[in-house]
Amino acid sequence: MKKKIVVFSGAGISAESGVKTFRDHDGLWENHRIEDVASPEGFRKNPQLVLDFYNARRRQLNEVEPNDAHLILAELQEFYDVEIITQNVDDLHERAGSKKVLHLHGELKKARPIDSDVDIVVWENDLNVGDKNDKGVQLRPHIVWFGETVSEMENAIEITSTADYFIVIGTSMTVYPAAGLIHYLPEHCEIFVIDPKLSNSYTKSEHYFQISATEGMKILRKKFLNNMK
Repeated sequence: MKKKIVVFSGAGISAESGVKTFRDHDGLWENHRIEDVASPEGFRKNPQLVLDFYNARRRQLNEVEPNDAHLILAELQEFYDVEIITQNVDDLHERAGSKKVLHLHGELKKARPIDSDVDIVVWENDLNVGDKNDKGVQLRPHIVWFGETVSEMENAIEITSTADYFIVIGTSMTVYPAAGLIHYLPEHCEIFVIDPKLSNSYTKSEHYFQISATEGMKILRKKFLNNMK
């Protein structure tokens, strides 16, 4: 039976592909506060503004490609059971070839009706006021906004609790409840941390890499493949 690697990824891994991070420009988006474009209140106040914000982010995905960190994680599936829990709403893990990806905070290329969090549809074009499902209900981005429940959290906890290795990559570990996943690891699990800015309070120093996601994963690729010999 393959040993299990669970990956917890954040904006840092996508930023190396050129994906704009959520808080670019000091937390503002074209002079609008993040709360105006990423909250239920913001959507009720100005739905098209919110939709335009996510339309721009969705269009940007067509301009970027998975980087080496994404590709190495996909490569490791040949030798390990790899499950990725990501805070990212892009599809770069999937495009790199990763088969088991859980999106904690939703996905840019999906939409759902405003009255449901389960009737999810694939949506790759711009989404506008007036775009409705077959029941006539307005669609919204399939994104967990500030103040909303992270519905995939229980599934993420279950995956985390089965890890032999846990890789934290490109995340500030400040967004909850997602950052709390580290408390559900089994005792035998080895933790690795890759982030140029994150201070280490999670693992032993030799498992802590204060470098970019791509450089860190090149090191871990060698380590994990050597384990197979």
